[in-house]
Amino acid sequence: MRSKKYKVLHEICGKPMIEYVVDLLHELQLDDLITVVGHGAEAVTRRLGLRSRYVHQENQLGTAHAVMQAEPLLAGKEGTTLVVCGDTPLLRADTLRHLLDTHERHGAAATVLTAVMEDPAGYGRILRRPDGRLERIVEHKDATEEQLGIREVNTGIYCFDNRLLFQTLPKVNNHNAQQEYYLPDTIALLLQEGKPVYTALAEDPDEVLGINDRVALAQAERIMQQRIHRQHQLRGVTILDPGNTYIEAGVEIGQDTVIYPGTFLRGKTVIGQDCVVGPHADLLDMQVADGVKISHSVLMNSIILEESTVGPFAYIRPNSQVGPKAKVGDFVELKNARLGHGSKASHLAYLGDADIGREVNIGCGTITVNYDGEKKHRTIVEDQAFIGCNANLVAPVRIGRGAYVAAGSTITEDVPPDSLAIARQRQLNKEGYARRLRGQAD
Repeated sequence: MRSKKYKVLHEICGKPMIEYVVDLLHELQLDDLITVVGHGAEAVTRRLGLRSRYVHQENQLGTAHAVMQAEPLLAGKEGTTLVVCGDTPLLRADTLRHLLDTHERHGAAATVLTAVMEDPAGYGRILRRPDGRLERIVEHKDATEEQLGIREVNTGIYCFDNRLLFQTLPKVNNHNAQQEYYLPDTIALLLQEGKPVYTALAEDPDEVLGINDRVALAQAERIMQQRIHRQHQLRGVTILDPGNTYIEAGVEIGQDTVIYPGTFLRGKTVIGQDCVVGPHADLLDMQVADGVKISHSVLMNSIILEESTVGPFAYIRPNSQVGPKAKVGDFVELKNARLGHGSKASHLAYLGDADIGREVNIGCGTITVNYDGEKKHRTIVEDQAFIGCNANLVAPVRIGRGAYVAAGSTITEDVPPDSLAIARQRQLNKEGYARRLRGQAD
């Protein structure tokens, strides 16, 4: 991957690839889950937490060596061991169930998940006998020119009889181009001993795509994005241009919502029914209620309540709440602010650390002056107040219910309810003074 980040922690549609694999395995309700970690172990264990047990591969000596690290936890146990790669996030549960069913139905010593690929480069090839039975697996770097023409590949995903697996692993050698201990060599050893080995075919080769570089990462992102779009569309969401819409794995969207192009829905965002989102909206960890309209705006870690509108070109920063039936218009920024029922900040305003009541009008150019150089302070505007254009509300300050603040005022003291506050210097006109400044005679 040419990255400081451990490979399986690279994200696809906002979720690390290893989490797709672990979530899938939990869906299968297995009795035990063991993750083999090596380089980047702390980051992986921190991410997965208690969802798995762990063993450590101190030196990366190959896939057979990796599985061998689980011997203290598994050796001697009866049952089936499923081996899955952490860099195969596109796998589906039905495919693994098919693999497990094939293995257990035949009472196999091992069963290999295979796939037929248009471009099998990099994968081990499946060699079969004339009768179609598995003969052996040859790694790409050890294959002959003729063998490289085979399109059926080993996906690196297997079922084993657990006892036979750990009896066979010590017999694997590293006499190969990479001088590594290959897990597929256990298949050859079991076949040599006359043990029953079967294969199960993954119908969709995209599922077994292994992520080894940024090219494959982008390919997996595209495939996963198509799956996510399809899921939402089948649940009643309109996505006008799926090729230019980006929805991460944890996002929820309600029925009859319309998503316009250029939209990014990220993190744990939840969007209600009958909403219109986009074009060019970027939402991160947002809670959006029914009937909301958002366009050309950036929103994060906040709540937008019913029938509110946001945008165009608004910026909703964390810990804010809008509405219901409120309006945040163009070039308005909210930070840690509450905008009450039916209130409007239509354009060119900054509301930081503010509590705005019901049916309040925030005039163009209004600023809550919330920072004194050391601490942040709150501004409170009570219900039905009217804030004129270009007003500075210097916090901490309270504007009472139904009060008016005259345009251009800098308010430093509380304003009582139903009062008019004017805080600006009286206008003085000096006639003819402009001509003197220009050096012109009267």
